[in-house]
Amino acid sequence: MRAIQVGLIGFGTVGTGVVKILQQNAEIIEKRVGRSVVLSRIADLDVKTDRGIKVPDGILTTKVDDILDDPDIEIVVELIGGHEPAKRFILQAIERKKSVVTANKALLADHGEEIFEASFKSNVDVGFEASVGGGIPIIRSLTEGLAANRMTSIMGIMNGTSNYILTRMTNEHRDFSEILQEAKREGYAEADPSLDVDGIDAAHKLAIMVNLAYGTPVRMSEIFTEGISKLSTVDMEFAKELGLTMKLLGIGKLREQSIEARVHPTLVPTGSPIAQVGGVYNAIHLVGDAVGDVVLYGKGAGSLPTASAVVGDIIDLARNRVNQVSCRVPPTSFQWEQRQAIPIKPMANIESMYYLRCMVKDQPNVLSKISGILGAHGISISSVLQKGRKAGQTVPLVILTHRSQEAAVQLALQEINALPLISEPTTLLRMEEME
Repeated sequence: MRAIQVGLIGFGTVGTGVVKILQQNAEIIEKRVGRSVVLSRIADLDVKTDRGIKVPDGILTTKVDDILDDPDIEIVVELIGGHEPAKRFILQAIERKKSVVTANKALLADHGEEIFEASFKSNVDVGFEASVGGGIPIIRSLTEGLAANRMTSIMGIMNGTSNYILTRMTNEHRDFSEILQEAKREGYAEADPSLDVDGIDAAHKLAIMVNLAYGTPVRMSEIFTEGISKLSTVDMEFAKELGLTMKLLGIGKLREQSIEARVHPTLVPTGSPIAQVGGVYNAIHLVGDAVGDVVLYGKGAGSLPTASAVVGDIIDLARNRVNQVSCRVPPTSFQWEQRQAIPIKPMANIESMYYLRCMVKDQPNVLSKISGILGAHGISISSVLQKGRKAGQTVPLVILTHRSQEAAVQLALQEINALPLISEPTTLLRMEEME
């Protein structure tokens, strides 16, 4: 039988992992597909650097057209990242009726609709399991395993770098900047870590998952995004006393006729599964109306975990080629004509519980003044924590609220911060119960 031929664009960290898996597991892959899967071309700007793995002579090229123009190559894998020329290569492959596998979350978050539409019109498969959660099979869970469910909630740790930093800040009581520099030296953070620590990487992944879970396109500009660079170990210590743990979460919720989509530091109960996830690991907590709670946990990045997801897509698409079918599972999960725009709820309208740390002068009636302002805005207090009283000096006053509207809390904070007894802007953190 004729082998399924694959062309790889991008021979970096993940690309090297893909080659390793295809070579090491060739026999089991063939048994699962029904034909051998052969990597026949690898295109990269650098074909001279030793990647620590041998490839057959003649398959390395600096020309992507050697892959796109080869009629025998049926599956194209894009692993170069970024918007261009990655998008152009993917669209050209689809136009030539080649199945496509990509791990490019930024591209899918920003230009996924164009790619999905091209896929639909050409009746060509697009696999992107590796774009979210590394080796965690979250995409296939949403599009197939949990397809019978109306998903009510998506919540989780979607960025390993941020989780690594927060884990060490929590355990070692050291500042963000110090841990970040060590994370760079240890290879857990990029030289420019902004995509990770500013929450943008997690927002890309959330956009893709919301699209699949609810059948609606999502614009990155609609996702409220807040990173971890301003977090303090002071708040982590108070959180610990209150039975809470700090995590950077991506949150998507179906709320009547709108969707919440937001990324921000979040306090969760210390006993919850998400709170237990440390280091570079990811975990995504899904809630379906039929299945209830499902938690997927694993390595969210790295050469082999991400390559595992890429090769999983190659196998899936190769099976379709063998059986002469395509788009059996729509890449958007919903049939293209059945998708509809669902509004993303403005951040001002969401409801949450809140942690507020006010730095106040230790004097009479402080709490009554602050609680009075909160009450005037319809915000009720669930608990108060004050430690280290020093008459006449500034001390922290921590307040936890019941569920309140974001806009009301922000207005209340403006009034609280204007009080003469407040020495610095109040710290606000949102809290989530794990449903």
